[in-house]
Amino acid sequence: MERQLSKLPPLFSRIQERLPDWTGFNVAVVSVVIVSGSLLGVRAIGGLERLELAMYDLMVRQSPELPPDERITVVAITEADIQAQRRWPLTDAVLAEVLRNLQAQQPRVIGLDLYREFAVEPGSEALTEQLQASNVVAIETIPVGTLEAVPPPPASPSEQVGFNNLPTDLDNVVRRAFLYLPRPDGGVGTALGMQLALRYLAVEGIEPIESSRYANTVQLGDAPFLQLTPTSGGYEQADAGGYQMLLNYRGAEEAIATVTLSEVLAGEVDPELVRDRIVLIGSSATSLLDRKPTPHSVNLSGDGKVPGVVIHAQVVSQIIDAALGDRPLFRFWPAWAEVVSLIASALLSSIVAWRLRHPILLISCIGGGIVLILGGGFALFATQSLWIPIITPVLGVLLTAALIVTYQSYDDHCRRQIVMQLLGQNTSPEIAEALWQGRDKLLKAGKLPGIRLTATILFLDIKGFSTVSEKMEPEELLDWLNDILGEITSEVLSREGIVNKFTGDGVLAIFGVPLSRIQKAEVELDAQHAVYCALAISDRLTALNQRNHDQGLPDIQMRIGIFTGPVVVGSLGGKDRLEYGVLGDSVNTASRLESCEKHRQPTDCRVLIAKETLQYLGDRFEVEGWGPLALKGKQQMIEVFRVVKHRIPEEAVL
Repeated sequence: MERQLSKLPPLFSRIQERLPDWTGFNVAVVSVVIVSGSLLGVRAIGGLERLELAMYDLMVRQSPELPPDERITVVAITEADIQAQRRWPLTDAVLAEVLRNLQAQQPRVIGLDLYREFAVEPGSEALTEQLQASNVVAIETIPVGTLEAVPPPPASPSEQVGFNNLPTDLDNVVRRAFLYLPRPDGGVGTALGMQLALRYLAVEGIEPIESSRYANTVQLGDAPFLQLTPTSGGYEQADAGGYQMLLNYRGAEEAIATVTLSEVLAGEVDPELVRDRIVLIGSSATSLLDRKPTPHSVNLSGDGKVPGVVIHAQVVSQIIDAALGDRPLFRFWPAWAEVVSLIASALLSSIVAWRLRHPILLISCIGGGIVLILGGGFALFATQSLWIPIITPVLGVLLTAALIVTYQSYDDHCRRQIVMQLLGQNTSPEIAEALWQGRDKLLKAGKLPGIRLTATILFLDIKGFSTVSEKMEPEELLDWLNDILGEITSEVLSREGIVNKFTGDGVLAIFGVPLSRIQKAEVELDAQHAVYCALAISDRLTALNQRNHDQGLPDIQMRIGIFTGPVVVGSLGGKDRLEYGVLGDSVNTASRLESCEKHRQPTDCRVLIAKETLQYLGDRFEVEGWGPLALKGKQQMIEVFRVVKHRIPEEAVL
């Protein structure tokens, strides 16, 4: 044992050589580079867009809803309206009557979100007259992607036409809106929402101009309408064709005042819902399929979709709010800021994961960081209309922490494997485990600090070893001795003891280390283990002497001394030689018990204990009192007892 522990300094030098010489900073930097690079690569190919959009939807739903926009009213054509008219599409006469009734209430502008590329008699002349009113805007569809062109009503002046195209994301949800689109003929079309908003704002003296701060950017009032890019906010590969903006919904179902077609025809609409307002006419009936999913869809009843005419009304509301300074447009971080935020969050996560090994502290800090990112992102979204990627830095925090913990686990596993491989076969598993638990101190200082505990010490010496050695060759003697010591060691280890050292033909075993014993029951168990071990060695000695007799060798005898008391365990020596030592007067007392009264050897294996051990044995053993004895080097007398045999078999109590 001493020989093995003397190898600890070079052993741990070998460990350091065989493991990567990485500091916490190096590991943190490498982890950040790996995680950040991977996430940026995944993000570049659109791998995180759906998660970011899902988070966008959640923030939209959690944002405070604004009151209904008092500048806009929607005339919805419901299933009941279609049943009342008993036909679809509605005749020109019905639409003309709806427009007349609305015009009578003096709206500022009317948007007709219904196709009328050909007449539906009767009533085409009446509808033509209504469509030519200066405050009526009709619709068309500009061919984009798979959409086919739908022309506007022939009677509508070209400057009173807006396209009703709505861009959708991969999940078919409407989160964006067109403001302008190029036409196949080379011209530029204006969206229905933009047409209606511009006509409303013209009365307020606000006209579109080109922004002086941003090239090719439309500005209304003090608000520049920055074009959406493929990577704006949480988008990664958005189709940013045309001139688009991100939709900022006022709310869900109650954000826009709505009346029905039948109410308008019957003259039952409150004039205040029409006067000086923008009025949009469109279908809301499920059977007409002019409905789209929005971020609010998960909270809506029915099919969860929103009529297209209501979405156009939301677009109008957002444009007017921005132009009048009532509600800002969404803003986005530049690409470099998103990269910096990802790297910063990953770096902080790596530092925390490297410094905090306690799982509860680590989970708490990482969880707190994620909450901070989510809360900060939502606060910026709700109060500053700033949409920044949130899922990406959250994944950066989680993956970096996971990578650091994985590295630490692997590093610990490597170190443990090396320690156990180099020590475990020649040292007791308990000492090897103690060395492992104190690996940080061993690797840094090359020694273990002392620990005070109560242990039971067993000293054993072979009597007659010199006589045997005279009759055997050195090689044979070594094999013979190793056979004996191997059996002794087996008995010690099987009872949770450790063999601290071999002293030639002797053994020092300890019960109760390296783990500190606190409870009295633990100390009792150690003492009982030691005495049962001594009696088991005595039994083995009987078989050993029989083998000696068969080989023509003399019988041998053993003396065992056992004492229970306080000791200090730890590493002894310096950087060139290190030993796992057990120090204290208890060790000396056990040694003196073994060697005292050598002439009194009533059996081949004499086991002597002191009163300090006897008090932990109960009535499990039969003992013979030898009275107080003066042990060598001890000033006080020690009351000594010889263990005769066990009263209760070991397997019955342990």
